[in-house]
Amino acid sequence: MPTVLANVNDLLEKRVLEETGEYASTGGRKAKSIGINKSYCHAMGILITANHIEMVLVNLGDEIIKKDRIRLKFTAELSYCTEVAQKVKTFLEGEAAKDTLLGIGVAIPGIIDQKERIVLKSHALGIENYSLRFLEQALEIPVYFENDANAAMLAEKKQKYPNAIYLSLNHTLGGAFCIDGKLFRGQNQKAGEFGHMILVPGGRKCYCGKSGCADAYCAASVLTQDNRQSLDAFMEKIESGDEKNLQAWNEYLDHLAVLISNLRMAYDMDIILGGDVGGVLSDYMIPLGEKVMAYNGFEHDVSYLKNCSYKKEASAVGAAKYFFTKHMVEL
Repeated sequence: MPTVLANVNDLLEKRVLEETGEYASTGGRKAKSIGINKSYCHAMGILITANHIEMVLVNLGDEIIKKDRIRLKFTAELSYCTEVAQKVKTFLEGEAAKDTLLGIGVAIPGIIDQKERIVLKSHALGIENYSLRFLEQALEIPVYFENDANAAMLAEKKQKYPNAIYLSLNHTLGGAFCIDGKLFRGQNQKAGEFGHMILVPGGRKCYCGKSGCADAYCAASVLTQDNRQSLDAFMEKIESGDEKNLQAWNEYLDHLAVLISNLRMAYDMDIILGGDVGGVLSDYMIPLGEKVMAYNGFEHDVSYLKNCSYKKEASAVGAAKYFFTKHMVEL
């Protein structure tokens, strides 16, 4: 008890913890409740896509206190890095939290060599062996770079999902998985590329050049017709009972169920459904679960299927949260 009290008092002095109230009296002096001081520090997260940047400011309680999405077309020119830095400066103007900012996490759709600060390949951005050094210099504060699907996995609570797969159902299909609370990256930083597992041999052409990849059947682009309509518009048609879109939705769930069943058999972990489609699946877990059960004769429920914690900002939040983990270890 003396050691615990000494550590608690030390964290109170550092303002990492704070008194949050009192418990009901049990006959003596009321006990005080102590919790994390959410405003102790902050981190910023950025998601870079082909046509936008998404920015979030997150406190130590994993709460988004500010967010913005700006149209900004990606280019490999140095001017792009300068413009991103200016957008960040504008985003932080007037924010008291910038005085306690630990750093900026940047999520990028691609394979990243973190040590060398290089995007080895990104189909979404159309780049190979792209150096991130200039962007790091332009931002002028500590920067952490992460693959977008890995970052989305980091947005989830490690205590809740120490071993889990994250299925990122965005315009393209990505994924990540955690073992004992740590991201598993693989020998070549390619672990979790579930989108390029063959789902239908000889099937639809995938952007990677192969045929029948899961991406060609389970990415959000399948529903949006490669962005010719929004996902919201598609879901509205589903809710209105549009027969053509209902058929497309059922086919989509069928293919997704096969992918989920394969992943469950391979990894035997919780599977978190994230990304744009993951954000709308919470209302369709029963029909999806029924389809998954039809492909898996080894289990009698689908309680391992989980909805993501952040529907829109997962990658940006996860990239930001890296700095909280790093800072707490240093404390």
